[in-house]
Amino acid sequence: MAHVVIVGGGFAGVWSAAAAAWVRGDGDLRVTLVAPGDDLVLRPRLYEPEPDLATVPLKRVLEPVGVRHVRASVQDVDVDGHVVVADGRPIGYDRLVLAAGSRLVRPCLPGAERLFDVDTLDGARRLRGHLRDRAGYTAVVVGAGFAGLEIATELAGRGRVVLVEKADEVAPDLGFGPRPAIETALDELGIERRLGTTVTEVTDGGAVLADGSRIPADAVVWTAGMEASPLTARIPGDRDRLGRLAVDAHLRASGDVFAAGDVAAARMDGGHWTVQSCQHAVPMGKTAGHNAAADLLGVPLIDFAPAPYVTDVDLGAAGAVYTRGWDRVIALSGKEGKWVKRWLMSVIHPPVDDAGTILAHAGIVTMPVPF
Repeated sequence: MAHVVIVGGGFAGVWSAAAAAWVRGDGDLRVTLVAPGDDLVLRPRLYEPEPDLATVPLKRVLEPVGVRHVRASVQDVDVDGHVVVADGRPIGYDRLVLAAGSRLVRPCLPGAERLFDVDTLDGARRLRGHLRDRAGYTAVVVGAGFAGLEIATELAGRGRVVLVEKADEVAPDLGFGPRPAIETALDELGIERRLGTTVTEVTDGGAVLADGSRIPADAVVWTAGMEASPLTARIPGDRDRLGRLAVDAHLRASGDVFAAGDVAAARMDGGHWTVQSCQHAVPMGKTAGHNAAADLLGVPLIDFAPAPYVTDVDLGAAGAVYTRGWDRVIALSGKEGKWVKRWLMSVIHPPVDDAGTILAHAGIVTMPVPF
């Protein structure tokens, strides 16, 4: 019996598996997802006060639709032999979907072991446990992108926050559109900014900046920089500066390998590529899983066709900023932006337990945001 193997238990991996099961129907096709954990971790929610709420048991999504879960970490991919090696065990495949995700780029600097992060569930738990019973703490947050802004504004509700950014402005990747609203929110929350610099050392008592100044702090949180899973190096093909594999319209990376989510760079339109976000990981996962199964079953493949690009940055007690388009024109801000953010964080939860509902969602590849 033909075998589709999916590597990765995040948004792209889970939806790849569900979409492959949807295409399979009653056909003869095995679908296996390989991931080390028992849960789908909703990474976009790890900045929130209770990170353990940002999990969904994988068995509640996979078991109802007949997908096997192998609890293991993949160390290698042999594309010539059609095998992945997971915890030393070979698993053969006929089609592979690489959806191994991304990871924070961790700096090499003195005291780096003292850094906190919200990139993983364990990291978010560690930060929350460290600060939970502290009153009036000081936190240094390194990086003023999406993750840095969201954890900084969340932490500002209970302590002093200093935001450190190597660029000369906050939110450098978001462009000018939402920046004035973000700056206003940071002022409202009393978040201090140190721009044009970075942390060069983490001590027991805080952070040392590139100019030699010191910031006493209870925690230093690193959010700067992401890179694709190193497993992409095992797949032939071109990669971008983030290590993502270039994929075609069907999300095929090479031969019998498809790629989705943070490991894949797909064309959005003539001038833009996908970004590493759940907004793109979900339809990429559904597309790749559909096509991996369809390729084996003689079903027509589909093109990747995502919804128009939007962003919504949570700004803690100051609300949120919701933008539309690649120019990131503000559509909603403050309380209205916050309402949309909460809605988005609720709908990223996949349905569970009911096979019909899960498969129906898997078959809807593009789900436009109605705002």
